[in-house]
Formats: sequence, C-alpha cells, structure tokens
Amino acid sequence: MDQDMNMQFMSIVMKHLPEAKQLLDDQGIELNMEAMQPVMNLLLKVMNEAYELGKAE
Repeated sequence: MDQDMNMQFMSIVMKHLPEAKQLLDDQGIELNMEAMQPVMNLLLKVMNEAYELGKAE
C-alpha cells in the first residue's frame, strides 16, 4: 500500500478513534498509542489485502 493510501487510512482511523476509545473505556481497557501500534499495523495489513482484493475484481 502506498504512503498516500496509508495516510488516508490513518485519517479514517482517527475519525473513528473516539468511538473506539469509548468502547474500550466502557470495558475498562486503557487506550494508549504504544499499545495501539501493533493493532494499527494489523489493520494496515487488513486494509491492504482488502484493497488488493477489490482492485483484482
């Protein structure tokens, strides 16, 4: 995935981050960027595969 797409994805993530934080807060799970980095990397992989799948069709 190119850098521009990564930035667009991160923009989408940041738009929905307050909702995700609220869901985690409600479960008593603390959200911090250090803990989120591996999750963000995984989400980037998922988005890249989904993009490639859509591009192939």
